[in-house]
Amino acid sequence: MKIAVYAICKDEAPFVDRWMDSMSEADEVVVLDTGSSDDTVRRLRERGARVEVEPISPWRFDTARNRSLELVSEDADICVCTDLDEVLHPGWRKLLEAAWRPGAGQAVYRYTWSFNPDGSEGVVFWYEKVHARRGYRWVHPVHEVLRWTGPGRPGPKVTVEGMQLDHLPDPAKSRAQYLPLLELSVAEEPDDDRNVHYLGREYMYRGRWDDCIRTLERHLAMPSATWADERAASMRYIARSWAMKGRRQLARDWYLRAIAQAPHLREPYVDLAMLLYEDGCWDGVLYFTACALAITTRPRSYICEAAPWGSLPHDLRAIAFHRTGRLAEALAEARQALALEPGSRRLADNVSLLERLAAQP
Repeated sequence: MKIAVYAICKDEAPFVDRWMDSMSEADEVVVLDTGSSDDTVRRLRERGARVEVEPISPWRFDTARNRSLELVSEDADICVCTDLDEVLHPGWRKLLEAAWRPGAGQAVYRYTWSFNPDGSEGVVFWYEKVHARRGYRWVHPVHEVLRWTGPGRPGPKVTVEGMQLDHLPDPAKSRAQYLPLLELSVAEEPDDDRNVHYLGREYMYRGRWDDCIRTLERHLAMPSATWADERAASMRYIARSWAMKGRRQLARDWYLRAIAQAPHLREPYVDLAMLLYEDGCWDGVLYFTACALAITTRPRSYICEAAPWGSLPHDLRAIAFHRTGRLAEALAEARQALALEPGSRRLADNVSLLERLAAQP
């Protein structure tokens, strides 16, 4: 079985050695450099990668990835698409070979998209950028995805338990190109509900609250937008936008809609608890954080966020118990929050304060 890694890059010299080390289990590594001004190309070639240089103008991620895929040898069986700021854990090839089946189309594996300041995992979901050599093309100018273009139906997806890819980006890298590319993507395929959702979320990130609300209400009205998790996320982002516009009750209403849409997710409960914390509604904080903590299975989708699975629910409960005079319960929750984030000075100080208060006669 021949496995090829392929990637696109530009000005990523600091990542070359780390990336090549992690990709060394592949039979070939090919890279499309889209116009580096540093020594990325030289360093990749010195490490054994086959590199082509070709600027992509106008810039589109799908065009660049398709061009890099074309560089992969025709006799490759499996293609592994990664970026230079990503790292595969050692042993990935053996796991992939064991999981792959004749006629398979794609492989699904664990992806850590972000890490917390203390080094613990942040946003984690399951990814599918490993695929068979033939029949797939990348689509969309940004948030690009693989689309089957071959004859008949694509082969089944296989799950590679234990295969782990970590995203370790340069925090200084700009996201400025994302919004115009998302707007272009929606203009090209206005009926693609996933990209409409992404666009509304991007407007929220930029503080464009009215655009966020308008776009995500459109997402919710689309007949194809049926995935409850993503619909709930759109409702949460609408709620957040209304809260930022000072419409607190309307924000509450939208959070409740998100809970009703996806009661199996922690995120809507924790978001509403955070809003109630800001409003000083302590019993509400306790109720909705309890609902969140009753969910013990972490989803594998990209919708899953870091904070609801970290110290935040227990931290909010500790504060709410303290504010309502229940010190023993507050201390227990504060200790659980600290156990989940042991490097936090603030959480450690909270525990110390509550221990002193609990010790008073």
